[in-house]
Amino acid sequence: MTGKIEAHLAERGIVLPEPTAPVANYVPYVEIGGLLHVSGQISLGADGPIRGQLSAADHVDGPAPEGSALALGIAAARRCGLSLIAQAKAATGDLDRIGRVVKLTGFVNSAADFTQQPQVINGASDLMVEVFGDRGRHARAAVGVSALPLGVMVEIEAIFALD
Repeated sequence: MTGKIEAHLAERGIVLPEPTAPVANYVPYVEIGGLLHVSGQISLGADGPIRGQLSAADHVDGPAPEGSALALGIAAARRCGLSLIAQAKAATGDLDRIGRVVKLTGFVNSAADFTQQPQVINGASDLMVEVFGDRGRHARAAVGVSALPLGVMVEIEAIFALD
């Protein structure tokens, strides 16, 4: 039987990726004290890792134009968000068990002069609200780093409260 959240995903045409297995000595998620901690998910697209580093040359005032590097970063963050939700489904078996998105911590592969990390991570934040409604509103950090695994553009980890 499909739950409310999965039905909502289907109505919106949102397809979750298959959860990826860890590639090092960690687990994809840990449930403790009513919280589900999901390990960092890197930006993976249909054709593999979404790679790149953003710089001041990629700054945009207002919405990111389609095809811009900033738009690619936002899309990469959304892909991370989809992977986080897929891991949450694998952990719980039912996305209706997600009572709240508590926190996202997002890392953006950035040159020292890039300062729009929050706009990039909005790709995942907006997805959480789209999927979970008000329960998707969360605390957040958006951090610039000089490198990420496999040269990806974005990595995001999450904490979910369980019902």
